[in-house]
Amino acid sequence: MPILYSQRLRLRAPEREDIPMFLRWVNDPDVAENLEHFAVYNRVQEEAWFDRVSNGPRAELPLVIEINQPENDICIPIGNLSFMNIHQFNRSAEIGIMIGEKQYWDQGYGTEAMRRMCQYGFEELNFHRIFLRVFEGNERGKAPYRKVGFIFEGTMREARYHRGRYWNVDFMSILKSEWK
Repeated sequence: MPILYSQRLRLRAPEREDIPMFLRWVNDPDVAENLEHFAVYNRVQEEAWFDRVSNGPRAELPLVIEINQPENDICIPIGNLSFMNIHQFNRSAEIGIMIGEKQYWDQGYGTEAMRRMCQYGFEELNFHRIFLRVFEGNERGKAPYRKVGFIFEGTMREARYHRGRYWNVDFMSILKSEWK
């Protein structure tokens, strides 16, 4: 997978050296609130995940989201995103994103990363449909998805058990014909 650039970001393949950073992100309760895992990860589990995704389909390789500052010759990692569950026949994929560095929340980086990844999915991977799941109460996630062009499709009622109760899970998608 190539390195992808947008106005402020660089999306690159993860490296083994990124594992401690990923581990910090997924074990932060604020970050993990809207992720699908429900338990703390340790280094061995995160390394196993890294090995699995690194050896999996190239189109499903997670990309590290970095703020690109070429004038300073530095990039600041702030999160990751990936396509998952790619269905070759239907040309569809699920997308997921995590901004792990909380000081960069609500600054448009997630929207920009999603927009660039959708562009890559539609224009390079020839997807017809990209979809995502968003948990009830995650308005911080839904607003940027709408900005990119995702449309609400429906709700899986009480499909997520979290904090002692069941929560709804919404599906949103964007079609290639709706892109741009």
